Amino acid sequence: MREVEPGPRRALMREAPQVIDSTPAKSLIRLVEILLPLLLLATLIALCVQLLLPFIGILLWTLVLVICFYPVHRALTARGTSNRLSAIVIGIALAALILIPASVASISAAASIPRVIDALQTGKEHLPPPPAALDSIPIAGPKIHAIWNQASNDLPAFTKQYGPQLASVTKRIVGAAGGMAATVVGLILAVIFAAITLAYAAQARAFTLSLLARIAGDRLRAEHYMDVIGATVRSVANGVIGVAFVQALLCGIGFFAIGIPGAGMLSLLAMALGVLQVPVVLVTLPAIIFGFTAKSTTVAILFTVWFIISGLSDAFLKPLLIGHGLEVPMPVILLGVIGGVIAYGLVGLFTGAVLLAIGWVLLMEWLGSPEAKGHDPSVDVDRSQQPAELSAAE
Repeated sequence: MREVEPGPRRALMREAPQVIDSTPAKSLIRLVEILLPLLLLATLIALCVQLLLPFIGILLWTLVLVICFYPVHRALTARGTSNRLSAIVIGIALAALILIPASVASISAAASIPRVIDALQTGKEHLPPPPAALDSIPIAGPKIHAIWNQASNDLPAFTKQYGPQLASVTKRIVGAAGGMAATVVGLILAVIFAAITLAYAAQARAFTLSLLARIAGDRLRAEHYMDVIGATVRSVANGVIGVAFVQALLCGIGFFAIGIPGAGMLSLLAMALGVLQVPVVLVTLPAIIFGFTAKSTTVAILFTVWFIISGLSDAFLKPLLIGHGLEVPMPVILLGVIGGVIAYGLVGLFTGAVLLAIGWVLLMEWLGSPEAKGHDPSVDVDRSQQPAELSAAE
């Protein structure tokens, strides 16, 4: 055999380490080229989320209002109304729907507070004595009866004795009023943003559909998810907020008719309890007690029947409105509403219901897929016997 000359061998030995040394450097450069844009993109997303985080509640309410009133906007534009005019009309109507009850409640509270303070300081007005039946209520009845009796006999002394407790309750009431005012301002901003979005509804819908199509991987599936989200939000709006509004309206009629102080605030409180899925008996029971102490027995009984009807109105209205026409069962929507309120607050009414609705749809799609259904064992047996039968036939 012919020997290789030492010169070329030394040249190959010199070149080989250069190739091996350059490979890690190129890999490192390639890794940096991949990770650096991803890091910059993640930083940009984090900064955008940080900037939008203070407005997330307003943006969610904007989305809810747009979804709820998009059919109204389409109906108005179908009759020849321009997009901008339709959005302005819807925005003004929504602002009035929010501001008028809030103004009535604020005026009612402002008119009641000076009278209550004057009564507490001067003792000019006296509380009626407690009903005798209150003392027979187990556990809390005798204590409430004693405190009520003391307040009815000597109101100034009662306020002096329970001054710290009354001050604490007053602070809580003022804090709740401030939170309600902030909520009203936030809803007005959401109405403004929703009106602007409705003016460009076609572009907003196309953008949302494109985004969901990228996430779902299929445009038809994205349209299906959009329909589920829209139907769920409208169902919750009709079945929860709509029923709570009707219930609060019925209770408010009773509050104003019986002449209870702070009727407007109690009506808003009844609506808030209805939205949060809390029984309105927490508001109507004190009104019933007030009716029996301040009015005649006949009038008190009539208003008791009225408050019972208004308190039970949600029992037959919710099944008619929640989940009607949806592929998601009503218990799933209700669980999403209650769980969403507990987890995310008031806006969780919609976010919780939407999340559970989408999760239910995905679960049904997964259960309906061929992989979830599985293969028929008889088919597998037949396929395994086919080669043997063919060979026997041959």
